Amino acid sequence: MKLCYSAFLPVAAVTSGVIAASLSSAQAAEIFSNTDTQIGANIEAVLGAFHSQEGYAQSETSAPGGRDWQEGFAKFGLDATHALGESSFYANVAWVSSATTGQGDAAGYTTGDERKTRLENLYAGWKSGNALPALGVDGIDFSLGRQRIQLGDGFLISGDALNFGEGVLGGDLDRGGAYYLAGRQSFENTAVLKLGGEQGWRGDVMWLASGNPAQAKSELAVANLERVTDNGTLGISYIDVLNTDDDYAFLYPDRENVKVYSVRGQGNAGVENLFLSGEYALQKNGSAGDENAWYLEAGWTFSDAAWTPSVSYRFSRFSDQYDPLFYGNGRALGTWFQGEVAANYGGPFNTNTRVHQLNASLSPFETLSFGAMWYDFTSLSDDAGPNTGGQELDLYAFWAPSEHWWVMPLIGHYTPDASATSGGTQLGSDSANLYTQLLVGFNF
Repeated sequence: MKLCYSAFLPVAAVTSGVIAASLSSAQAAEIFSNTDTQIGANIEAVLGAFHSQEGYAQSETSAPGGRDWQEGFAKFGLDATHALGESSFYANVAWVSSATTGQGDAAGYTTGDERKTRLENLYAGWKSGNALPALGVDGIDFSLGRQRIQLGDGFLISGDALNFGEGVLGGDLDRGGAYYLAGRQSFENTAVLKLGGEQGWRGDVMWLASGNPAQAKSELAVANLERVTDNGTLGISYIDVLNTDDDYAFLYPDRENVKVYSVRGQGNAGVENLFLSGEYALQKNGSAGDENAWYLEAGWTFSDAAWTPSVSYRFSRFSDQYDPLFYGNGRALGTWFQGEVAANYGGPFNTNTRVHQLNASLSPFETLSFGAMWYDFTSLSDDAGPNTGGQELDLYAFWAPSEHWWVMPLIGHYTPDASATSGGTQLGSDSANLYTQLLVGFNF
């Protein structure tokens, strides 16, 4: 079967929102401190065991039938801050070791032979602190180097998190495996200027350079303006794809010079327990025409009820040639990787689709929660790629037995509308796929 890589490559299995939240809360172990300078060490690690009853036609190593595989990564490094009067300097350096073992993932992006240790973070910056009170605390934050960058909730940019292995294009796109866990998320080079404090008007001007061949090593210019209040955030953004690498541009033949204009909002509109979110992105593709993507979401938390149940519904639509860029799970599991099987292996990958999503969760204890996510996918055009319609139900739990450890089991039930032989991606049949995974994480 001949594969159209430009259609399939937008998938990017990013670490889920609960994982990202756990890792971001890790506190550095202090190794040096005085009045002006602090240096700390960080270690973060995640291990995962996965099983899929079905395989998906996404690479030359894809195969029908079940697959069992394991993934892991460890991120370790140092961060430092140094006070300079009212302002401060900061810096971070970190490495990531990653691996995939077993048979490789269900889409064949990895083969089980991936092992790699590489530099991940290397950046430094300056924060204004109280030096410019008119702009708020740290009203100027300027940084340079290798770092993870997110825009909004990750609808357009949530790090550079596509982590292919040896299974695609003969290994030319290999980034070290751990495809689902995606321990590598830093852009290869950045220049970021943030203006404004935590409230009121604030903005960002950024230059981001991807070193990821699976993203055609794209180079972006980004401008962002937000109004932040207690009731929510309204924002507008502009992204200009300045360049793609000639050696990998065939993966995204229409990406160079793409311009994206977006408007978004998120908050509770002054109503306690209410959650509202939405975004519209217009993509100007020059002679290739215009594309768009948008979503609307509403949720409610029953804060006075036992176990604090919450429910939400979201509708999202991505036009048939829309380029999803660097999207990811920016705020929670299922944010922009909609469906654990669909978003990671079977498709759709936030293009040529419309999606209905229902979420529900319960938290019987502060350290324990349960959740369910249901999706309905419909392909928009038969000419823009495979039929990735289907339905998926994911059930999961999240347990944090201590401040340094967490565990997350998940069971998924995915039913495609079509098999690979009838225009879909699931190899062998269109039978339901029972998918399981167990993740264990540690931070220090």
